[in-house]
Amino acid sequence: MHFVALFFTGAFLCNCLPHLCSGLCGAPFPSPFAKPRGVGDSSPLVNFLWGFANLLAGLALLGRHPVALAPSLDMAVLLGGVLVLGTYMAVHFGKVQAAKRGR
Repeated sequence: MHFVALFFTGAFLCNCLPHLCSGLCGAPFPSPFAKPRGVGDSSPLVNFLWGFANLLAGLALLGRHPVALAPSLDMAVLLGGVLVLGTYMAVHFGKVQAAKRGR
């Protein structure tokens, strides 16, 4: 269960970044609250709040399952969560943005 929590810690921390950045820059960005879900744009405020919620979830998990900033299996699992979600998001939102540009 510890490794599952670490994987989701990485996923939550990775997911908070685009939403926080979009919100802080005042840019719309897809979120789970948009229509259609994950494709349509949400307002900058919704994105900031969603990013902040993801940040809190990631930090809460990290507080319960601390990881040393050193090479270890725990760190590899956390970074695996970042890698898996980041790869999915890059591919998915790349397609979403290309469709919006009409390509």
